[in-house]
Amino acid sequence: MNFSLILFLLVLFTGIFYVLDLLVFKPKRIIATERALFGASAGGNIELHDEAERRIRHQYMKQPLWLEYSASFFPVILFVFVLRSFVVEPFKIPSGSMIPTLLIGDLILVNKFTYGIRLPIIDKKVIPLNDPQRGDVMVFRYPLDPSLDYIKRVVGVGGDVIEYRNKRLSVNGQVLPVKELDKYYDPNNFSYSLQFEESLGNGKHLVLNDAEAPPFVIGAQSFKYRENCKYDVTGFRCVVPQGHYFMMGDNRDNSSDSRVWGFVADEQVVGKAFLVWMNFNNFSRIGFFQ
Repeated sequence: MNFSLILFLLVLFTGIFYVLDLLVFKPKRIIATERALFGASAGGNIELHDEAERRIRHQYMKQPLWLEYSASFFPVILFVFVLRSFVVEPFKIPSGSMIPTLLIGDLILVNKFTYGIRLPIIDKKVIPLNDPQRGDVMVFRYPLDPSLDYIKRVVGVGGDVIEYRNKRLSVNGQVLPVKELDKYYDPNNFSYSLQFEESLGNGKHLVLNDAEAPPFVIGAQSFKYRENCKYDVTGFRCVVPQGHYFMMGDNRDNSSDSRVWGFVADEQVVGKAFLVWMNFNNFSRIGFFQ
């Protein structure tokens, strides 16, 4: 079940008991407490000691255990729900498709309002703000299975012509500038990859290439607007439909992305990733990224 839906149901459930306690149960406890205090003071003729009054108030004002665990958690669950739905959402990187920008095990935060305010559960945009830009690292619902969240880099927006020939990326006929760097060593696979600094949009980022991998796309599937793409032995050419985005992993030869399963629609966008807040295997990973 969708985690947002679970949180929403918890908010609804605990909220009902929170309101009932505020309007019904708490006033009854107050009345019962006042009666007990009045009775203990023998009709008001005997003044209660502070400790005796405290014990009586604690006894009669204390919430039943079932109510404490339902109503008392409502503000906390509501805060988490609002924070996760409209401000930031945490994710964990499960694969190496975004190496070297993001490593396996990185715990990241995703800005939920950069691209507009969306209603939770149904993911409907109600307040448009900014649109995803080329170069953004974006989390989205996997087009072939919306229950899964994917993270890749935006390389093309609606109307763009994206080409990837012999492992060089072009946008609207312009080959992106790259600068070759020292080879990247992957300690998990005990292997080296070619590493480049690529300029895209308003920034620069690192990408990897596997010298042994072929330049053509392997396993391209049938997807919506598949006719917008032409594949050959040197790579591919795609025209991005309006309202859609072309996504690619920075680990270019080890990423299943829009080359294989197609375009990401605007309604599938979750948010913009911007921060690694923890990696328990590498504490130096904490920080912002592009």
